[in-house]
Amino acid sequence: MPASPDDLFAFLDRLDIVHKTVAHPPLFTVEQSQALRGTIPGGHTKNLFVKDKKDKVFLLVAPEDATIELKSMHRLLGGSGRFSFGSAELMRELLGVEPGSVTPFGLINDKEIRVNVVLDRAMMDHEILNYHPLVNTMTTSIGRADLVKFLKATGHEPRLETLSAEPALRPRG
Repeated sequence: MPASPDDLFAFLDRLDIVHKTVAHPPLFTVEQSQALRGTIPGGHTKNLFVKDKKDKVFLLVAPEDATIELKSMHRLLGGSGRFSFGSAELMRELLGVEPGSVTPFGLINDKEIRVNVVLDRAMMDHEILNYHPLVNTMTTSIGRADLVKFLKATGHEPRLETLSAEPALRPRG
């Protein structure tokens, strides 16, 4: 059974990671989540769950306004052929989340370390980062160094790359 938000929060607490969570109506798209910008400070993101032709799986984590060219991303990341989105079934199996709730926090469920996590450099310019805590009815804020700490604690070594085809908006303040 996949981890719940409470399991995630307990894991973060065990790692001494400071986190703050805000409950809100379900959010399925970046556009819907932009309504919360005045309520939740920090960097807001998009998370793309993709795979290559040989079923190597990647989680691409970037600023919400980043333009990511999936047609050529396999060249940057060493994938076999063009990327396509992973199925809802594969997402549930590896990340334990539903479509609309993709998050790096889902890597708590990837016990076999099948997902390759790639963080966009521009996103890491933000001191505070925001992600769904396994469900799209909440947003959890953590520090950028704590994101890396969390990923490593789950057995995932994050790769830092420039994923954006265009420069993303820089942090405000």
